[in-house]
Amino acid sequence: MEYKKNDILTVTIEDMGSDGEGIGKVDGYTLFIKDAVIGDVVTCKIMKAKKNYAYARLEKVMEPSSLRTAPVCKYHKQCGGCQLQAMSYEAQLKYKQNKVRNNLIRIGGFDKEFVDHIMEPVVGMENPYHYRNKAQFPVGTDKDGNLITGFYAGRTHDIIANTDCALGVKENKEILETVLRYMKENGITAYDEKTGKGIVRHILIRKGFTSGEIMVCLVINTSKPLPAQEKLIGLLQEIPGMTSVSVSINTERTNVIMGKEVRTIWGEDTITDTIHVRNTSDFSLTDKGISFHISPLSFYQVNPVQTEKLYSLALEYAGLTGQETVWDLYCGIGTISLFLAGKAKRVYGVEIVPQAIEDARKNAEFNQITNVEFFTGKAEEVLPEKYEQEGIHADVIVVDPPRKGCDQACLDTMLKMQPERIVYVSCDSATLARDLKVLCDGGYEIVRGRAVDQFGGTVHVESVVLMTRKDG
Repeated sequence: MEYKKNDILTVTIEDMGSDGEGIGKVDGYTLFIKDAVIGDVVTCKIMKAKKNYAYARLEKVMEPSSLRTAPVCKYHKQCGGCQLQAMSYEAQLKYKQNKVRNNLIRIGGFDKEFVDHIMEPVVGMENPYHYRNKAQFPVGTDKDGNLITGFYAGRTHDIIANTDCALGVKENKEILETVLRYMKENGITAYDEKTGKGIVRHILIRKGFTSGEIMVCLVINTSKPLPAQEKLIGLLQEIPGMTSVSVSINTERTNVIMGKEVRTIWGEDTITDTIHVRNTSDFSLTDKGISFHISPLSFYQVNPVQTEKLYSLALEYAGLTGQETVWDLYCGIGTISLFLAGKAKRVYGVEIVPQAIEDARKNAEFNQITNVEFFTGKAEEVLPEKYEQEGIHADVIVVDPPRKGCDQACLDTMLKMQPERIVYVSCDSATLARDLKVLCDGGYEIVRGRAVDQFGGTVHVESVVLMTRKDG
């Protein structure tokens, strides 16, 4: 039977895709249905039909799955942030474990039994809400011209007015409402993407979970001081924990949120936070930790509690005794590098973003860590140069690349350097699987691997994998 746009069908959801969409079949015809959960029986409306499959809109849940739960946020369907909030947290963890497993099998070409043998249980959260230490809220107006802030609806730039995101810290609501009130009382306009006019584009909020320090940065479409700036400062400094208030100048017609210039208008330029080492047997806290200065532009993991677990696993996988030379590729502001330094002889970090390297050096000095050195540049260029021209070897390489994975030249140099161990930290298990295949073909084998849920309610999951040289 041929199916077409606007057809209404009833289907049982049997699987879920990599983007969290429910998957079901009618007479062998595959349907992808957003907001449907495995085990649901739903009616859906075809929105885009292809020969063998279609994308459909959920019309009604006829029989809810045992895995379905009441979403905490009433905007979860419209908002592009949380794809899995209608699924129980236990089911989310199983989905994420399977996502990593399936990518290792399908993309990496690894044997199912082998993957099941090396994969350890997924590391979940104690509380999968209010875990984000950073959020960026676009500012605009509704159809009646009222100032609003919130999040973009999925795949659009239409703002859903919401000052109380279930993933953010509790202070967000008060801060956002304070900024909107200041704007309204002082006639300050929101930026309009269509015209390029208006002043306030985004509101960035960061919080140090250990320190309790809060940073607010308004992204503005002007190089002039904010009108009635002192009134905004007066309101914000009354909020407990407020440490830094700044503006980011962005006058370009672009979708890039932050501008290149940041001006502190009250308080400190940065806030501080501490990432603690945890016992990997039960993830209890130890008394060891690394503190970081965080600016509005700093890259810093958004879920500090789960980051502690992820980095503690990476530290354990590295198997350091104090005698090793370690390379940390794509090191950012040095979070993993400084974590490793306490148990390594020497650590070298590489990162392409100059500001991140500057922050990494300051963080090393702040923590009085002297056995680390940071280089600015592409990992695939710095690594060969230091290895081939200066003879700097590696006993252990830790790599934490962006979502696109490692550059081929970087992988090639890692294989040339032949470290005893490679620890691969990944935010995308698809590119992880691709790169692991290359490294295994080059003489390495996977020993252990584990998924860590950094982003409850979403389809995203981090992974950490230990590889050793086959002849090691």
